[in-house]
Amino acid sequence: MAVMNVDVILPCLDEADALPEVLGRLPTGYRAIVVDNGSTDGSADVARAHGALVVTEPVKGFGSACAAGVAAATAEYVAFCDADASMDPAELVPLVARVATGHTDLALGRRVPTTPGAWAPHARFANRVLAVLMHRATGYKLRDLGPMRVMRREDLVALDLRDRRSGYPLEMVLAAHAAGWRVDESDIGYAQRIGDSKVTGTLRGTINAVKDMSRLLRTYRRAAQTASREARGRIVAPAPVGQSAGSTPEMAASTTDGARS
Repeated sequence: MAVMNVDVILPCLDEADALPEVLGRLPTGYRAIVVDNGSTDGSADVARAHGALVVTEPVKGFGSACAAGVAAATAEYVAFCDADASMDPAELVPLVARVATGHTDLALGRRVPTTPGAWAPHARFANRVLAVLMHRATGYKLRDLGPMRVMRREDLVALDLRDRRSGYPLEMVLAAHAAGWRVDESDIGYAQRIGDSKVTGTLRGTINAVKDMSRLLRTYRRAAQTASREARGRIVAPAPVGQSAGSTPEMAASTTDGARS
């Protein structure tokens, strides 16, 4: 079997109804890695029936599912996409091209709602607040912490991300900044998802996600301040978030949240 050029990681928790549409829209040459994070609706069987590689991750959490997908990936480029049909995998193509041509190291999809109700008001507001905080921490001109993203697999593995909850997408951006990556975003469509949202579709889930990401931002700021003091005025990037004081793989793996963010 030929090695695929792009592996698309799809964290999955009860997405049986959406998977046929999502997998059917994958561009030619893109391999789907569906990470089943505790589904009870037969999602894994549906994914296999549509040609996806299925990985089972028993430890609940969006970050846990993403990490399991990365461990299974073998392609030069790794992409992430939601499995709920809220976004079109075909829009990964220009993001991959930006990384492949050297324009950027991490290409993000900035969500633009295409249908009424696609983005719950509380989730959209929380995303805007986090985007502002993320800009202050990194200087990146980003307006969305979107789930569609592309980077080289070896580069991602080198970041050694540790968060196994909802903070995984933010940790990726913070760690990319610490590593000196170029990061940018471009518009992608964002439609009404199929099925119920596991996290950001509820107020409680959104609050939990914000707590996870706020914790990471505080850790990053403390690391930056420490690095600045130790450098005595020299500009030095802080240590990767996953290696910050007080953060261990065991702590990061402790989670009770579902796979989606």
